[in-house]
Amino acid sequence: MSVIVYTESENGKLKKNAFEVASYASEVAKQMGTSVTAIAINASDVDELGNYGVTKALNVSDESLKIFNAKAYANTISQAVEKEGGKILIVSSSTDTKFMAPIVTAKLKAGYVPNVVAAPENASPFTVKRTAFSNKGFAHTEIKSDMKIIGVSNNAFGVHENKVDVAVEDFNASISDSDFSTKSVEIDKVVGKATIADADIVVSGGRGLKGPENWGMVEELADVLGAATACSKPVSDLGWRPHGEHVGQTGKPVASNLYIAIGISGAIQHLAGVSSSKTKVVINTDAEAPFFKAADYGIVGDAFEVVPQLIEKLKELKAQNA
Repeated sequence: MSVIVYTESENGKLKKNAFEVASYASEVAKQMGTSVTAIAINASDVDELGNYGVTKALNVSDESLKIFNAKAYANTISQAVEKEGGKILIVSSSTDTKFMAPIVTAKLKAGYVPNVVAAPENASPFTVKRTAFSNKGFAHTEIKSDMKIIGVSNNAFGVHENKVDVAVEDFNASISDSDFSTKSVEIDKVVGKATIADADIVVSGGRGLKGPENWGMVEELADVLGAATACSKPVSDLGWRPHGEHVGQTGKPVASNLYIAIGISGAIQHLAGVSSSKTKVVINTDAEAPFFKAADYGIVGDAFEVVPQLIEKLKELKAQNA
């Protein structure tokens, strides 16, 4: 009885979090003495999952599922799980999956634990570690149900290669018009840039930048680092940056490997939304800014002096290693 993993895709390609949840599923399967079966929807590169321990991949090719729909996706994944007879389903903690997972949970009568940050601590009783209290603490949660669903936090477990042979099979789910009672009529996405959800590095700016005309250095730093750009809530409220870049408890959560905050004081809501990031760097003129207490590294200084120097040093470093 294999461990099942839902691997997300976008524009026909598997997302980075697909390889992370596959890596996580591989570790769980090793603990359980079984194999990993993946479910992918409209992905052309499912064979790549064999690099991360997946021995079987069910590939769903359906034009009606080209745009994410929580109910239709939940029905598709539930049917795949039932076909395989799996008792453990691994998913990501993306926005779409958090919307969909409770529907799968109800259909499969499962126990669902999101925001998991480590492989199961025990198989009997089945216990996982997850973040709690807006990422200020951890909870060790026992899942008692026969069917278990685990939502893995982004960048918590990491991507680990474990090459095996993968058998790819077509899978056709039974979905109907009733599954599309709610539809997305328009999707507005940033094109050509790293997204906040998938980025390993995020460069974020706050009101300390004084205006949208000064955002060039944030974007240049992000470009040098291959990072996504983000902002604090006041910045998006003022219209300096699009709301899609707002990170924090009331915006998008960030779980990057490196988070650089420029001119952000560190309101509690902002800190709660970025606390899952592994390394946090703050640049601020106010040495008493709350962000310094949460940061791993801090620079007390004027961003208009510090950031250009940082950009030049990084460019020199990249040139030396080119």
